[in-house]
Amino acid sequence: MDKIWCVFGASITYGSGDSEKGGWVNRLRLFLESGKYNVDFIYNLGIPGNNTSDLLNRLKAEVEARAPNVIIFSVGINDSANNEKGQPKVSAKEFETNLNKLIKDSRKFADRIIFTCLTKADESKTTPVPWDAEYYYSNRNIIDYNFIIKKVCGENKLLFIDMFDLLDKNDLADGLHPNSKGHEKMFQKIKQDLIKNKII
Repeated sequence: MDKIWCVFGASITYGSGDSEKGGWVNRLRLFLESGKYNVDFIYNLGIPGNNTSDLLNRLKAEVEARAPNVIIFSVGINDSANNEKGQPKVSAKEFETNLNKLIKDSRKFADRIIFTCLTKADESKTTPVPWDAEYYYSNRNIIDYNFIIKKVCGENKLLFIDMFDLLDKNDLADGLHPNSKGHEKMFQKIKQDLIKNKII
């Protein structure tokens, strides 16, 4: 039986900011598909700009088409973004509901479901972000949404890979997306936790 992984998320999952190897997911793919591990395919399903509501709309079709054994979610930073009135794209209550729906739907397909922690922003460059002056990314909001992810993972007995303090300003390409060095750090941390928890 093929061992198939799907990694869902937004632009950081997609690999934005990494001009060397295309992001932490592609680094993980190169590592796992090297032949040493029992993994046949890793699909990078990161779409820039996605939040949990967007992901819910496409999850079923994506997993039905690929039948993954393992699903990794790296989502939430866009949910946490506030507009100038302090309103998040996705409220904390809706975010928690969406996470539980993602887990429920994923369990119909995958043996293992994993969530990664959100990473810090350099607020001097993300309040607002240059590509969308309407939205602000703050570490306070990111911490709050990370807490929700961790809480939901605990309630559902899922692996939560904590990376909030992993990156510093020198690891970010534009204040939000990791550069090549940052993506490498994320890959190494995720790899270590996957090995530690006997997922690979």
